[in-house]
Amino acid sequence: MEISIREDAGTAIITLQGNVVGGPDALQLNEKLHELVDKGIKRVIVDLSGVIFMNSSGLGMLIGGLTAMRNIGGDLKIVQASPKIETLLAVAKLQSLFPNYSSIEQARNSFA
Repeated sequence: MEISIREDAGTAIITLQGNVVGGPDALQLNEKLHELVDKGIKRVIVDLSGVIFMNSSGLGMLIGGLTAMRNIGGDLKIVQASPKIETLLAVAKLQSLFPNYSSIEQARNSFA
């Protein structure tokens, strides 16, 4: 998995590429989120358009990120999850936690 981050108008946009399966990648994402928190960024959008495969450990990464952001009064949104990832979210009953936004702009507008 590859992770890239850019900041735009107080929002961090994390782009994930490849297979999201936990392990060392989970640690890397966790470190990146803590760096953002240290900078005072509380709004995170995770772009999943480049994710080929995600398993339950990958979902755990997203849940951990969401928890970290909500613990500081922030939030984490996902955009452009594939139909396979949407199915995984549905099976895990996580659609209410992770609505799938169709664009970064739509996700940005959804922050309260």
